[in-house]
Amino acid sequence: MHIAQIVAQWIIGLGILNVWLLRRQRATPYRGGNARNMKEEFAVYGLPAWFMYAIGTLKVALALALMLGTWQPVLVQPAALAMAALMTGAVVMHLKVKDTLTKTLPSLVMLGLSLFVAMV
Repeated sequence: MHIAQIVAQWIIGLGILNVWLLRRQRATPYRGGNARNMKEEFAVYGLPAWFMYAIGTLKVALALALMLGTWQPVLVQPAALAMAALMTGAVVMHLKVKDTLTKTLPSLVMLGLSLFVAMV
């Protein structure tokens, strides 16, 4: 396994865990629209609260799978592809509400890293 791939897996994993477990209730400069927390952000996108919990559960599980993939490589490609799909959805939502590039950039970076990990 390539060092760059492992580094990218951990950047994705830790980044997602940070957003969904540590900063879910906090305002950040990257929240969609004028949302101050994750629940408000999903509302800005026109998505129901239950969808936030579903997406959050998936993202946390995939982040853990990417990090565990350091020792269990069979997890890496499916987790990276699934994360890329979710990150594509995040980018689309930011575009839907006409967010700035600054707000959209983290999703784009995670999408790019996920595709890199999946293709290595």
